[in-house]
Amino acid sequence: MKIAIISDIHGNLDALQVFFESQVLPENFDELWVLGDQVNFGPQPREVLEILRERADIAIQGNHDHAVGFDDDSHWTPAFRAMAEATRRHTSAELSDEQKLYLRDLPLTVQVERGGTRFQLVHATPSDPHYGYLLADTDGWAAELDSVDADVLLVGHTHTPFIRRIGNKTVVNPGSIGQPRRGKPRPSYAIWQDGVFELRNYDYPIETTVAKLQKLGHPPEVEAELVRILREG
Repeated sequence: MKIAIISDIHGNLDALQVFFESQVLPENFDELWVLGDQVNFGPQPREVLEILRERADIAIQGNHDHAVGFDDDSHWTPAFRAMAEATRRHTSAELSDEQKLYLRDLPLTVQVERGGTRFQLVHATPSDPHYGYLLADTDGWAAELDSVDADVLLVGHTHTPFIRRIGNKTVVNPGSIGQPRRGKPRPSYAIWQDGVFELRNYDYPIETTVAKLQKLGHPPEVEAELVRILREG
């Protein structure tokens, strides 16, 4: 069995289309799992949402999915508040009520078994599914895994790909499709095939996405930061 695992698409249709067209073609994997944040930040949330609703076998709710679904700007951190609020307003205006209902109804976590391996999927951390923020080498993963009744914990949120083994459990973050960070602007994802994980990344037409963002009329400081993240990671 071959499973493609993606996260944090953030309304970036160009990056998502390249993923499907030149990376993991639909006929080349058995299932697609989405670890949250389908929308916000990027210029085409409606198109991204419709593609993933059609193609994802499992999808869970990220903090941006929750915020857009409920029109809720109350939980943004100071560092990202201006950007998150401005893009949330754009995203909310783009989506229909039915699409927002879909985002509201996404589960916070899912547990499944494939090929004898038990997986738990959550956007951030088991203890804080929306906002828990742990990087690859953070000590806090051991405590998080104590509550996980699975062999593998799949997470997103930090936009940073990693695979980490702790005891008899594994934590995997596929990174971000739509807004890669940590100095690497290439989208990344994970493949699980017959018990083995692989992290992959690829190029996409960043300037096409930049041009779309620049037509949305965001405040200059918000636009500049969105463009910087796309170009520089």
